[in-house]
Amino acid sequence: MVTEIELKAHVENSEELRLILSKKAEYLGAFEKDDCYWFGIPGLPPSGLRIRREKHRFPDGKEETSTSVTYKKKEVRDGIEINEEREFDVSPAPAFEEFLRLAGLSPGLSKQKRGWAYSRTSPGSQEGITAELLEVPGLGWFLELEILVSNKKDVFNGARNRLLDFLSELGIEKDAIESRYYAEMLKELNG
Repeated sequence: MVTEIELKAHVENSEELRLILSKKAEYLGAFEKDDCYWFGIPGLPPSGLRIRREKHRFPDGKEETSTSVTYKKKEVRDGIEINEEREFDVSPAPAFEEFLRLAGLSPGLSKQKRGWAYSRTSPGSQEGITAELLEVPGLGWFLELEILVSNKKDVFNGARNRLLDFLSELGIEKDAIESRYYAEMLKELNG
């Protein structure tokens, strides 16, 4: 199981931040992520089961598409998300969605993310930071910073500090951190 330690922050000027990121991190390419959350059976995490259709355009011009299924145990500590995640690829996606319907699940909330991905490796650190500058229609622009760890014990504070240091280095204040999940914000937006 992989644990994500992640923060997201509101972004005022996406073009300016994109230029800063290109100087401070390795550009990994553009992406589009279309997520649909499924709900309806006992034992499923409250966040549901996510099916993500993803398209990446790499710097060399190549494109890759994939569909993955994810479920997470989520926690927020001081605006920082700690997500224990299980994820696997699925193909063909329509057949898996039919299986979910037969198992009693129903599609619920959907969201889209479009943006650019970067990677930052810190000297003396085993885990790199993934940075995604992205737009969520209806909610605006965000920066997501994430560190993946195999064991969350004793690493939260160090990872949190590295994320906050990089956020500061990018010129974003801590008060821009958004502690709500996108799903919460979208539900508030749509009533």
